[in-house]
Amino acid sequence: MNVRAIIAAGGRGERVGGSLPKQFIEIKKKPLLVYTVENFEKCELIDEIMLVVPEEYVGLCSYQIVDVFNFRKIRKIISGGKERQDSVYKALLSLPGDTDIVVINDGVRPFIRVEKIIKSIEMCQKDKAVILALPINETVKRVEDKFVVTTLDREKLWVAQTPQTFEYKLILEAYKKASEAGFIGTDDSSLVERIGFKVKVLEGDYENIKITTPEDLVLAEKILERNNL
Repeated sequence: MNVRAIIAAGGRGERVGGSLPKQFIEIKKKPLLVYTVENFEKCELIDEIMLVVPEEYVGLCSYQIVDVFNFRKIRKIISGGKERQDSVYKALLSLPGDTDIVVINDGVRPFIRVEKIIKSIEMCQKDKAVILALPINETVKRVEDKFVVTTLDREKLWVAQTPQTFEYKLILEAYKKASEAGFIGTDDSSLVERIGFKVKVLEGDYENIKITTPEDLVLAEKILERNNL
């Protein structure tokens, strides 16, 4: 079984502020992207890692990420597209044809546990499409023009995380059909859902946050301190 990971780090992180994309912002003397990659590097089921980064940072990643931190599983670094979906599709097309399973993770989601990566791969062998997600524990309203339309049943609502793990042929087909139709999904699994395939849910972790705002950076530092990282 050949398992490859795509780490999508092609965004520019405008909401965090500053000139440096958020995936390269340092916390405790290491870029956020390094923390993310480390978890996949440690995972015994991951054979290779492909990084997708902004075009002007491809060289930086090679010398200041791969070489400095001695990553052995990163076999390819490619430039991303205009949107995340473009970047992931480009990466999927660049994977070797003998890929069986692909694990897709956000570059700025640095606290995924290795055990969850392993479990998602094991589940994918049977279910073909697996995402991490968390049940919502607050009341959720559907709002239009700043007025509540209805209160949703939170018992049926989950918040999707990454990694999202798929049989390679399935996710490639889903991306191809989305591209042909001009469909833009909110995550990878939405493209698989679109072609009529059921996606299995693996409960995620509350620490598996996506770094989006300056406040998230503060929380990330606290998570590192709490876990002695």
